[in-house]
Amino acid sequence: MMKIITAIDIGTTKIVAIAGEVTEKGKVRILGMGSVPTPKGSVKRGVPLNVDQVSQAVKKAIDSVQEKTDIKFKEVYIGIAGVYMHTRQTNHSVMIESKEFEITKDDVDKMIFEINQSALDPGDEILHVIPQEFIVDANSGIHTPIGMFGKRLSGNFNIIIGKVISSKHIRLCVERLNLNAKKLFLEPLASSRAVLTSEEKEAGVALVDIGGGTTDLAVYYEGILRYTAVIPFGGDVITTDLKVGCKILHNKAETLKVQHGVALSEFADNDTLVTVEGINGREAQNISVKLVAEIIQARVEEICEIIDLELLQSGYRDRIGAGISLTGGGALLKHLPQLMKYRLGLDVKLSRPGVNLVTSTRTISNPKYSTAVGLIMLGIEEEQQFEFESLGRAVKKNIEEQNITNEAKVDEKEELEKDDKSKNLKAGGRFSNFKQTLLQFINDNDKEL
Repeated sequence: MMKIITAIDIGTTKIVAIAGEVTEKGKVRILGMGSVPTPKGSVKRGVPLNVDQVSQAVKKAIDSVQEKTDIKFKEVYIGIAGVYMHTRQTNHSVMIESKEFEITKDDVDKMIFEINQSALDPGDEILHVIPQEFIVDANSGIHTPIGMFGKRLSGNFNIIIGKVISSKHIRLCVERLNLNAKKLFLEPLASSRAVLTSEEKEAGVALVDIGGGTTDLAVYYEGILRYTAVIPFGGDVITTDLKVGCKILHNKAETLKVQHGVALSEFADNDTLVTVEGINGREAQNISVKLVAEIIQARVEEICEIIDLELLQSGYRDRIGAGISLTGGGALLKHLPQLMKYRLGLDVKLSRPGVNLVTSTRTISNPKYSTAVGLIMLGIEEEQQFEFESLGRAVKKNIEEQNITNEAKVDEKEELEKDDKSKNLKAGGRFSNFKQTLLQFINDNDKEL
């Protein structure tokens, strides 16, 4: 009998409990899913603030699944995100101590363990260590060194860093239900696993997952995760803009956005009005659909600008041949792909969960469930003990010896990367300062609201 994997996706606007398993053909079958609204104010930009309220909402989502399927949740994989997540590049080396100098999984594990012990700022923790390439003696550009021979194993890595307090709060939300939080996965990694194909990752692609509180970005190139970022704007900030701009309640603004909102104001009818019920018996308002579209477009264009800056910061802005893969609940806004394509000059595709997925309902293929489905897929890979899953390649334990990469080709690639980094160095410094200022501005605005 296949082991059933369970996961929890805690978002700003919804909480999802999901269960799945792997079929005999290697595909993922979703067995059940439950979704409930996140209690208002209990989660802010992906970070639980009120653990008790979130925990009760998680229980309701789990109960919904268990009533339909009789699946018992005991240990769960959980998604984690937040505006204070950031990526740092590092390199590390170990000496091969075996007599034959054959590189084993233990050598790679030792490298990653030592990187996880790196000194960090107070309150920070390493969530993921993402190998970019390995170097065996003088031979670089190696993705899978196990089985090769050499005296020294080096590697370049991206480490994804988060806040200890955020992880603690997320774990508490499930531990208070007597559940074991088995592992936390960065949400952009989960969404990527659910919607991106190996061909897209190889060609170069930027995943943009627009959630309620944040927009997550993950950049892949040559099958490897190269860059991640969390932008502190999501679909909820558009709703807030409509609430303020149209002087209506938040729930009315959300309905207005979902039912009548478009991302391109030129597609909105100038003469169409929507009647919104007044507050506490006051006179109803007639709101122009054109005004709604203009408010939405202004905020979406701002999000596009930040995405563009993040892509420049990554150094892969001009290498993502597959363009942008758009997912998440916020991606369902009408004409959003067209606006992003116009503003970014890249191909944009609306992506849904479906990579190696088997399901009996179309609900699962909704983009707003990409993270939840991806958590099940990552959980299955974790259980099956796949190695280097974050490389975007499932590499099993007994790997054959890899041919050494042509050194001339690697040297050329390194020179190209140096040029790219040089071009983006100035922009990168300014952008880091911009992000800090932006976060401070958002926090100040939250206090005023």
